[in-house]
Amino acid sequence: MTHELKHIIRQFELNKPKGQQAVLATVVALDGSSYRRPGVRMLIFDSGEMVGAVSGGCVEKEVFRQAESVFNTGIPRVMVYDGRYRLGCEGVLYILLEKFDPDSSFLNLFWDTIQNRNPFSIHTYFEKEQNDSAKYHTVFHFEGEILPIAPRNGKDISGLLQFQQEMKPCFQLVIIGAEHDAVQLCKYASLTGWEVSVVANPREEKTQQDFPGVHKLVNVEAELYKPSLDEQTAVVVMTHSYVKDLQFLMALKEEKMAYLGLLGPARRREKLFDELLERCPDITEDFLDRVHGPAGINIGAETPQEIAISIVSEILTVIRDTEPTLLKHKMGRIHT
Repeated sequence: MTHELKHIIRQFELNKPKGQQAVLATVVALDGSSYRRPGVRMLIFDSGEMVGAVSGGCVEKEVFRQAESVFNTGIPRVMVYDGRYRLGCEGVLYILLEKFDPDSSFLNLFWDTIQNRNPFSIHTYFEKEQNDSAKYHTVFHFEGEILPIAPRNGKDISGLLQFQQEMKPCFQLVIIGAEHDAVQLCKYASLTGWEVSVVANPREEKTQQDFPGVHKLVNVEAELYKPSLDEQTAVVVMTHSYVKDLQFLMALKEEKMAYLGLLGPARRREKLFDELLERCPDITEDFLDRVHGPAGINIGAETPQEIAISIVSEILTVIRDTEPTLLKHKMGRIHT
């Protein structure tokens, strides 16, 4: 959800110089089931523009209507939306509406936190009933600092419920390779909300314009690649060069990451593993076991676009620790 919050704050910064006021809507509690879970947010501007979503699209008009009260009075409101009688979602949403006007200290610290890939948390105080109260509010806990999302009176939280959300760094995908299929994977992964970095050979003379949605382009020779990864990172090696793939795998063998995918058939993977063991006899079996090669899940993919969907799907199943299955065969809740 960090990537959605980034988009909200970026749009706030774009609209603030125009004099637009903003109200933040946060799903703070849920009874039953809904399309989205607590912690999702949307930003409403007094111009009528809305950024983000708190449902599949059926609640947003009511959120905008009730946000008018917050625009007019400045007093936060908890709205209750019962989807059991309107949507068939079998859930009751509790949504906090509050002014959103963070100061420069908040914004600077937020972007520093995002850039440095540090975690943070969000604490929201509310009551689980339809009500207006100046006591309702949200604060962000950065490393060593607690900052509100808008100026507010007092800090009384007595009798209030707390919704606490731990925010991890944005999930990132590192694509090693710059051919046409890498372009498609970059495009689909960025649409998912991931921060995508592409590692390309300098001789290919690639630019960021070649990769729609790319967050960062790294032009480096394979033998000079020095990765710095974390457990919120997936890597897909897809250079279409056996020698380069081998060099990049050697560079990655000590790295901690959420997922490592390798493009190409199983025969090629085994050949790479054999040579990798010859060159790096200290390499662990755990590393080899963690390599997903061929990358992707079997969805009958044929085109580069379909292969990109297959790879993104496998990454999701790995980081969410789930097995792919048809939803019609799944018992219980559809989504976690």
